[in-house]
Amino acid sequence: MATNKLLCSFRIIGVFSIMLICALSANAQFLRTSYFMEGVHYRQQLNPALSPGRGYFNLPVIGSFNVSASSKSFGYQDIKDIIDNSEGSDYFTSDDFMKRLKDDNQLNINLNTDILSAGWYKGRNFWSFNVGLRMDMGASIPKSMFSFMREMNGVDFESLDWSNFDRQIGKESLEINSYAEIGLGYARQINDRLTVGGKLKALLGIGNLKLDVKSIGVNTEFSGVTADTDWSNLTPEQIAKIHGTANIDVEASLESSFKGLNLRKGDEGYIDDFDFETGDMGIAGYGAAIDLGASYKLLDNLTVSAALLDLGFISWSKGSTSVARANTDGLSFDSRNEGDIEKFADIVSSGEILNYDMLHMEMDETGAKSRKTWLHSTMVFGAEYALLNNWLVVGALSTTRFTKPKTMSELTLSANIRPKNYFNFAVSYSMIQSAGKSVGLALKLGPLFVGTDYMFFGNNTKCCNAFLGVSIPLNKRKVSKQG
Repeated sequence: MATNKLLCSFRIIGVFSIMLICALSANAQFLRTSYFMEGVHYRQQLNPALSPGRGYFNLPVIGSFNVSASSKSFGYQDIKDIIDNSEGSDYFTSDDFMKRLKDDNQLNINLNTDILSAGWYKGRNFWSFNVGLRMDMGASIPKSMFSFMREMNGVDFESLDWSNFDRQIGKESLEINSYAEIGLGYARQINDRLTVGGKLKALLGIGNLKLDVKSIGVNTEFSGVTADTDWSNLTPEQIAKIHGTANIDVEASLESSFKGLNLRKGDEGYIDDFDFETGDMGIAGYGAAIDLGASYKLLDNLTVSAALLDLGFISWSKGSTSVARANTDGLSFDSRNEGDIEKFADIVSSGEILNYDMLHMEMDETGAKSRKTWLHSTMVFGAEYALLNNWLVVGALSTTRFTKPKTMSELTLSANIRPKNYFNFAVSYSMIQSAGKSVGLALKLGPLFVGTDYMFFGNNTKCCNAFLGVSIPLNKRKVSKQG
């Protein structure tokens, strides 16, 4: 049934994924399990002060490729169903699916790849350079949305009492941010204990979209009908006996800054679809960001570290920005107005009670202007203790990422075997805020690095990610290295 289009906007997730592929791409923007792996340069993504033992050159695209999905409610199969959300979707009719839901259900998807990246030593200074593509998506869907979809698409749809119907659906939001990054990093060992580092990043905005549905309400007060009334076959005599009103109210806004993504109007002038033109892709905005980090050896075997990542913004141009808003007056049907009952009956009988041209949104030509969005910054704190002459290291890592719609905090405990620069192995255990716990593994073997913070354990897995890196070593290994 067409009520599925309540979640139509979430198909944009798929569009942005295609966009990245077309741009030669494809967050967890980093791999937490790699943080204490001394021979792995990818840990600089978490702290620019953690310089590796030697320089490197990453192979294009596959040299640093990371994809992640996480939720506190949805499993892997649920996420696939929501993104697909085809006309025949019925996942929300499952009792098991509904039991897993919370009042507010978050979903985060991240993609990250470096098209080109390298790092090298010059004296005690370590320099790095990268050109990469990033995509972050965060969504919030209330349980009331799925409950309504279940009700409207259920077997008892025809028996719903439309004479006195009152449903309020909670807040729904979607934010997608995609951009290219050109970064220049620097790290220096100040003395035997202190190492500092930073990274400057120029950002080229590919696209940003923010959908905010503050409220959706359906209310009817009719006399002259019962729960058994067949709204698909009302006779003129039945229509004449119906008195009262019905209202469908929506408060929502949509902001899009994206060359190639076009919002389409239906026959009634409301936005009912979108399309994506790869040939129209281009830079929609410009910005800048900075990473800062430090590492300090408190004792011979104990090192602490901290970093602040992605302090920055993107300013989106007016020419690339479209704004749409819902008509907050909604749809009103009054039995005193000729034809209103027939219109409402058509909506009810078709099951499209909220599928009126994508929430009845209209283009706001006066609202189109340049806009600024901030990156999702991350705070990092780590502590490691070396054993067996630095051969074995145990560590604790805290990360707090200020994502939308809510901040994500995580504590990761890990054990790391690092006997040689070309061989590192780590196992981790992560406690994720409101999203359960997970086990991670990582392995560096020569030029190959693979890892995951969240292992995949079947369709009900709430968090999963994968990291692949292939690099060519450069320079000679440092004689004196700093963890």
